[in-house]
Amino acid sequence: MRFFILTCACFIVPDVHSVKVFSYKELRKATHDFGGANKIGEGGFGSVFRGVLKDGTVVAVKVLSATSRQGIREFLTELTAISDIKHENLVTLIGCCAEGSHRILIYNYLENSSLAQTLLGTRYSNIRFNWRARVKIAVGVARGLAFLHEEIRPPIIHRDIKASNILLDKDLTPKISDFGFARLLPPNATHVSVRVAGTLGYLAPEYAIRGQVTKKSDIYSYGVLLLEIVSGIHNTNTRLPAEDQFLLERTWRLYEKGNLNEIIDVDLGDDLDVEEACCFLKIGLLCTQDGMARRPNMTNVVRMLTGEKIVAVDKIARPAMITDFAEFKASNKEQRSRAETLSHTTKSFTTTEPFSSSETPTQSSSV
Repeated sequence: MRFFILTCACFIVPDVHSVKVFSYKELRKATHDFGGANKIGEGGFGSVFRGVLKDGTVVAVKVLSATSRQGIREFLTELTAISDIKHENLVTLIGCCAEGSHRILIYNYLENSSLAQTLLGTRYSNIRFNWRARVKIAVGVARGLAFLHEEIRPPIIHRDIKASNILLDKDLTPKISDFGFARLLPPNATHVSVRVAGTLGYLAPEYAIRGQVTKKSDIYSYGVLLLEIVSGIHNTNTRLPAEDQFLLERTWRLYEKGNLNEIIDVDLGDDLDVEEACCFLKIGLLCTQDGMARRPNMTNVVRMLTGEKIVAVDKIARPAMITDFAEFKASNKEQRSRAETLSHTTKSFTTTEPFSSSETPTQSSSV
């Protein structure tokens, strides 16, 4: 990959031809000097503002922290990951700015915010998520992930699939966003070993405990998200009684009792297909199996969601629970011993770079 240095920039930026370079002055004007009235979101590495470019285009302007080293990595990772990728269920990167200490990414603006703020948010939303809308969202996110994992070269592991990173356009078409943690699975590797980042509740066990990330880690996160879409309940709520705090655990208990329908969102209206909703919940449980090999790949997830493939209920066992992670983490000595054993017995690839651009063949699971 070729690189160039933007004027006054303090780091190297990938030469991506599809991304327009904006001046900081242009973006200040577009966002009314990054005014509070235009602020539409905030994350771990900065804030997002609504802006209007001089040609009238409405955009989302993501301003990364000027003091965060991780912010530099996120900036470069997002530029490299999605600058040349187009898909109906992925956000579109329009441009960037890298003047002095400023690191800014410009995306297409999505009118209906994120699933976390609308479907799962505590604040009132005028969006009514009927069953057909939820099916569209669930299938759309699955198709976006299948594209990242299995249809592009090199395949991308998102690493941070969660409700706040699923944005919705005016038609409630879902768009996967925030590629700041993205990684590639190098050739002939079983996984990528990284420092754990993400949101507890969406993290696969092999990732949360050992820092090992694969496509199946994204699939686990998607499974949790699917349960949220069907139930309308956030995956973790510490204000509830201990036995009800974690959505995955509640869903599993109801599955064992044959009462999955009890977790379906009570606000769903007349278009609810209870059988289909229960099928989606079973797919969520399949995606969150403890063993990676038991989780389906995203192409098969899409086929199950659309009815093209039967859900293999015989493969559903107890999923990996958040409480399992906590119990494992409680024993630091055991964790270190296990990590040392794994380092001698498991083939791995360790990287300290935010993103690799080398071409690699996809090694899709047949599960």
